[in-house]
Amino acid sequence: MKITAQLTDTAILRELGARLAATRLERNLTQAALAEQAGVSKRTLERLESGEVATQLSGFVRVCRALDLAERLDLLVPEPVPSPLAQMKLQGRQRQRASGKRAAGTRGAADGPGTWTWGQPE
Repeated sequence: MKITAQLTDTAILRELGARLAATRLERNLTQAALAEQAGVSKRTLERLESGEVATQLSGFVRVCRALDLAERLDLLVPEPVPSPLAQMKLQGRQRQRASGKRAAGTRGAADGPGTWTWGQPE
């Protein structure tokens, strides 16, 4: 079943639990073995797989980690992306031209009185 916004909380929890159970069985793990790997009690795992509301999110994360599904949790609640305007502010301004300051030891009209000009000896 696809998880949609129209499903009730209970239905979503049951579907997540069923998916965890299917993944566990796919990997040929018993509830006791997975619970031990995840560091949760067997009863906690039973509750997660049945979709009972009385489970803690930390237990869910531990079981997902033990089933190598932790990285997929990023898809569950994606990291917020800054708006285009915020992205522009984060980038800052790119340099459009030189500042006009010259390196030490160079000559130019901007250096002040006594500077060399065309036609004058050095």
